[in-house]
Amino acid sequence: MECGTVTMYRNADAHWSKFDPEAYIDGNYRTPLEVDLLIVRLVRDHFGRCFSGGVPDSVGGVDVGAGANLCPALSMLPWCEAVLLLERAPPDVAYLERQVSAEGFDPVWDAFWEELRQAPAYAAVEPRSRLAEIVRVERGHLFDLEGPRRWGIGTMFFVADSMSECPDEFERGVRCFMNALEEGAPFAAAFMKESVGYRVGAHDYPAYRVNEDRVRESLWPFTGELEIHDLHHMVRPGHEGMLLALGRRNSEIATP
Repeated sequence: MECGTVTMYRNADAHWSKFDPEAYIDGNYRTPLEVDLLIVRLVRDHFGRCFSGGVPDSVGGVDVGAGANLCPALSMLPWCEAVLLLERAPPDVAYLERQVSAEGFDPVWDAFWEELRQAPAYAAVEPRSRLAEIVRVERGHLFDLEGPRRWGIGTMFFVADSMSECPDEFERGVRCFMNALEEGAPFAAAFMKESVGYRVGAHDYPAYRVNEDRVRESLWPFTGELEIHDLHHMVRPGHEGMLLALGRRNSEIATP
């Protein structure tokens, strides 16, 4: 648990195999929160602007650390021919596999799709059949993205900041995500502001405290087009709001 010379809660120390997706959904999505609906609208409009000139052929999307949250995958449906949900925790992998099966996703996600379908590109999509058709789930770690695979659109919601207390692991997580995107790829990344950790079910999980400046500093080397929304809404004790970063990848070869 050493992080530099200070003892901190690293990613490898967390009980990911015991993560409870139903408890997570109960606490965050079962009753739609206005802040989450706002995030969905902001991401929807950002992706719509980025593809307003047309969608390139063969766009692949990735949601990194997907967890028990279908909103990022749903936000990419009109733009992609394939979407990968990358997730480490076995319970979340099992949950996601049920959601993308031919039986269709749970009704809890309908309220979020209603927000998305207010834009014409989304209204033209039948979400359950499309999700089952183009989305696949892969068990893997965010750090596994240090490789040759690249995607044309990407999302990372509450991951790099919500898996470790260590600044080096936060930076590595952001770098792995951004380096997985092709040049020009639109992205959306969400962070808990000043989070000191969180509890899901019977287990506590670590967080790295970030603010708007810290998020901007971590993302700026990878994008010359970045807007950060400071959403002043708390969903639980132990944080000070949410941050949503929207932008486009500047170059495949950029380094932090």
